[in-house]
Amino acid sequence: MISVTLMVSGYLSMAQTVNWRAMPDLKKNIIGISLGLDHSVSYGLSYGRSVTVAKLPAFITAEFLMPSGEEKLDDFKSKAGGQIRLIHYRGFQFSARVQGVFRRYQNDFVRMLNFGSDFAGTAGLYQKKWFIAAESGFDKAIVTHFKHSALYRAKYGNVVDGWYEPSTGGNFYYGIQTGFNFKSHSVYLKAGSVRSQDFKTKPLLPYYGQVGYTISF
Repeated sequence: MISVTLMVSGYLSMAQTVNWRAMPDLKKNIIGISLGLDHSVSYGLSYGRSVTVAKLPAFITAEFLMPSGEEKLDDFKSKAGGQIRLIHYRGFQFSARVQGVFRRYQNDFVRMLNFGSDFAGTAGLYQKKWFIAAESGFDKAIVTHFKHSALYRAKYGNVVDGWYEPSTGGNFYYGIQTGFNFKSHSVYLKAGSVRSQDFKTKPLLPYYGQVGYTISF
């Protein structure tokens, strides 16, 4: 459905960005805040904990994102999952991310609750004090619950509320990211482009950007 595609394209996953080369100097826990532009201005809060999976460095992550606006909780996105570094050769590193997504979107006609997924890979040059990398991923809306408003019913007649599947929308995204570390602090920038899963349509604003700050403790 077009409405779900718009919901996803207007609010892509913005996962916590990690400088893998700096991990030995960081503590176990990382919290972050972010400001992003993706169809609208959005704010984010993230938490990550470093772990080891099959002797590979990894992070367990959780995030909450919310767009700016008068009704703060009409729209939001929460995510949970993990990131793992799979390849490390000198300064070059490649990592993968898998997250489950729960988001809410509401307008005058409908309230939508959606469960989805986000898969991404990141590769680049990492040093202890800085990094630059390319990222590509796919954000998918898998199943969505629709609750239509009285205004919608008055305008368009009877409609059935409930869960709709199969999957109802998704977007590919790709871009670059860079960051700088100083002691237990880091700042990062991300920017890129968005395309629908059919590669035929684009979001109203087919670009995204994000600036963020993290601290380890």
